[in-house]
Amino acid sequence: MYVRLYHNHFSGMSIEEGDGGFCEVVQCPSDSAALTNLVYIAPGFIDPKVHYVIIDHEYVFSCRTDRNIQKGQIGINGPHRRWASFSLNQRVSVLPYDIYSEGMDIYLGNMKLDIDFFQRSMRLPDEFKEDEIAHAFATNFHSQMFTKGQTFAFEYTGVKFRATVTDLDVVDLSVLKRGEVDAHQEKNTDAIRGLLMRETNVEFNKIENSNLNLKQSKKRAMKAKALIKPDFQFEDLGIGGLDDEFNAIFRRAFASRIFPPALVEKLGVQHVKGLLLYGPPGTGKTLMARQIGKMLNAKEPKVVSGPEVLSKFVGQSEENVRKLFADAEEEYRAKGEESGLHIIILDELDAICKARGSRSGDTGVGDSVVNQLLAKMDGVEQLNNILIIGMTNRKDMIDEALLRPGRLEVHMEIGLPDEKGRLQILKIHTSKMRSNEVLDDDVNLDELADLTKNYSGAEISGVVKAASSYAFSRHIKVGTLAGISADVSDMKVCMDDFLNALKEVQPAFGVSEVELQQCVQNHIIPFSPHIKQILADGKLYVDQVRQSSRTPLVSVLLHGPAGSGKTALAATIAMQSEFPYIKLISPETMVGMTESAKVNEINKIFNDSYKSPISVIVVDGIERLLDYVPIGPRFSNAVLQALLVLLKKKPPKDRRLLILATTTNRGLLEQMDMINEFSAEIYVPTITSLDSVDMVLQQLELFADVERERALSYLRQANMDQKLTIGIKKLLMIIEMARQDEDKVDKFVNTILAL
Repeated sequence: MYVRLYHNHFSGMSIEEGDGGFCEVVQCPSDSAALTNLVYIAPGFIDPKVHYVIIDHEYVFSCRTDRNIQKGQIGINGPHRRWASFSLNQRVSVLPYDIYSEGMDIYLGNMKLDIDFFQRSMRLPDEFKEDEIAHAFATNFHSQMFTKGQTFAFEYTGVKFRATVTDLDVVDLSVLKRGEVDAHQEKNTDAIRGLLMRETNVEFNKIENSNLNLKQSKKRAMKAKALIKPDFQFEDLGIGGLDDEFNAIFRRAFASRIFPPALVEKLGVQHVKGLLLYGPPGTGKTLMARQIGKMLNAKEPKVVSGPEVLSKFVGQSEENVRKLFADAEEEYRAKGEESGLHIIILDELDAICKARGSRSGDTGVGDSVVNQLLAKMDGVEQLNNILIIGMTNRKDMIDEALLRPGRLEVHMEIGLPDEKGRLQILKIHTSKMRSNEVLDDDVNLDELADLTKNYSGAEISGVVKAASSYAFSRHIKVGTLAGISADVSDMKVCMDDFLNALKEVQPAFGVSEVELQQCVQNHIIPFSPHIKQILADGKLYVDQVRQSSRTPLVSVLLHGPAGSGKTALAATIAMQSEFPYIKLISPETMVGMTESAKVNEINKIFNDSYKSPISVIVVDGIERLLDYVPIGPRFSNAVLQALLVLLKKKPPKDRRLLILATTTNRGLLEQMDMINEFSAEIYVPTITSLDSVDMVLQQLELFADVERERALSYLRQANMDQKLTIGIKKLLMIIEMARQDEDKVDKFVNTILAL
C-alpha cells in the first residue's frame, strides 16, 4: 500500500522510483486510448496499485500503464490537454493521488454532462437515447475520476462524442448502492471531483445549436419542472388585493408548464402563450406583469411599452417586434421543449394593436405591427417557450385576432380591490412607516380600508402620500416654506392626516358626491305621506339589488310634474344606499356634446359601473338627454337606442346595478317604447294641500307661528285648498324670495295666489 500524499507535499525535490516525478506531455499511445478518459504512464513509474494521479498539484485523472509510453513521459489526449491547458512536450509533475484526501464522500451520486458530436459539423439522422448512452457510459467508465468542467471524448455505437462535466454531487457509497439518490436531492453541490459508479445518475444535455438528436430519458421526461422559485414569497411581490387573480393566472398560464414535457405531450396540448391583463387605470396591471418574472425560474422578462415599438423608419417597427422573439426562437431551435420560458411584457398594448383597418389616413404601420405580432405568436413556426403578457385599459380597441386561443387567450380583468385587498394595499404602502415607528397608534387601517371603497391601488398609494404631506406640513416653520421645525424627529402620520387625504384624493370610480349634493341642497322635506313612501320603496329597491341573487339589475323610473322633486328623491335614495359607485348622468354635463359624444359618455359610465361590485346610476331628465322638444317633434334616436340597450343590459357576473331615472313626460317615454324597459315606476306628486305647505313652512322656519297661521288663513279664505298645485321646487323658491321682503307674509300669500 502506498503512502497518502497531499497537494502540498510536493516541493520539487527528487522523488524515488515508484513515487512519481516529472514527466513530458505526449500524445496517447493510440486513437482508441484517446477515447478512454485515461492518462497513460510508463510501467514502474508509480506503484502498480495506484490508479489515480494528480498533475501539477491540480488536475486529477485515472491512469493506466502502457509499454508504448517511455519512462519520463505521460500520454494525455487532446480534450484533456485543452481543458488543463497542457501543451505537447510540456514538463509537468505527476504524483500518486489518494482518493480519500478530500473527505470520505468521493462517490458520485449525480453527474450532468453537456454532449455533442466530436465533430460539431457532423449530422446524423439517428436518434440517440439518453438512457442507453448513460447506461453504457456508467458501465465503461466505472470507477474513473471525473472533475467539474472536465472535457473528454468517448465512443458510443461507433460514433465519437465530446462531453463536458457541468455538475457533480457526491454521496455516501451505501446510500448510492441502495438506490436512494434522486437527481435533485443533492448532498454536496460543492464537490469538484468524484468517482463514477454504475449506480450514479448520469444526465446528458445537448449543447446549444447542436445537430445531435438526443431523446431524453423517461425518468427526466416525467420529472416536474421547478417553475416557481423555491424561496418565493407572495408578500415579496408588493401587490395587494390580487390573490384571486394570481391564482387564476397561475392555473391558466403556468400550471401546464410545471408538469413534465412528456406528460403534456401525451395530452397533445400547447402551453398558453398569451395573457391579457385589462381593467381600470391604477389597479396594478403593469406591476403584476413585472413582478411575475420574479417568481418564475425563467429568463429575465423583456418589458417594452407599446409606443416604444413604433419607429419612423420603414420596416423598423416590424423589426423591433421580431427582435423581441429572437432569443426564444434561437433557444427553441437548440433545445426544443427543454428550452427555458421567455416572458415578453407589452404595456399599453392598445397603442400598437388596434383593430386592423380602424385607422383612417395613416401609413398602415400599425396594421403591419399587428400582423408581425400575430405571425410570431402563432405563425408557421410555432414557439412553445414564450409567454406574452399584454396590458391595456381599452380591451375593446385590441384586434380580435390577437384575442383568440393560441395568442392572448387568457383574459384577466384586474378590477378594483375589495375591502380585504384594500387592507393588504394599505399595509404594503405603510409598512415602512410601521417598521420605522412613524405611523401613529391611532391609525386604524381596517377603518381606512372601509372608507376607501372603489379606490384603485394607485389611488390608495396617493392617499398615503397625501397623508404624509399633511404630516410634513406640521413640521414646517411658521412664516417659511423652506424651514423645518426642530421637532421633526418626532413626526408621526396620524389618522386625521389620512382622513384629510381621503377628502383630497377622490377615486375615479367612486361617488359623484358633489353633483348629488347639489341635487338635494334643501334636503328632503316629507310634506306628505307620499314622500316617506317613495323613500321607503327606494330603500326596498336598494336592498333588493344588494341582497337578491335573482335580480342583479333593477331599474326604477321616477315620473311626475316639473319641480316635484324627482331628482332630489333619486339622489337621496342613491346616497342613502352607500353603494361604492354612484354616478349621475345629467343633461347639464352634456351641453354642447354631439350625439355620438353623448352615447360614448353614457356608455362609459355604465361600463365603469360594471367594474364595481355594486353600483347606482341616476339618469336625470331623460327627455333632455334625448334632445326632445314638443315643436317638431325632434329627438336623438342614437341616444334613445343606447339607453334602451343599457337599461336592459345585465351586469357581468357578481356585479349588481340599480338604475334610477327621472322624467317629467311619461307619455313621451311610452311613445318611445321605453316604459317597458323599467322594472318599476314611482309617481312623485306635487303639493296639493295647505297642510303640506304648512309642513314645508315649519321645516324652513320662514315665519313665526303667528305669521304662519295668518298666511295660511289668507290662503284658506281664497279657497286655495281646493285648487293648489305647486311643485316643491317652486314652493321653496317662493319661500326664499319672500324671506327677502319686509312684509314676508304679504309677499308669500300674493305670490301663491298669482299662480
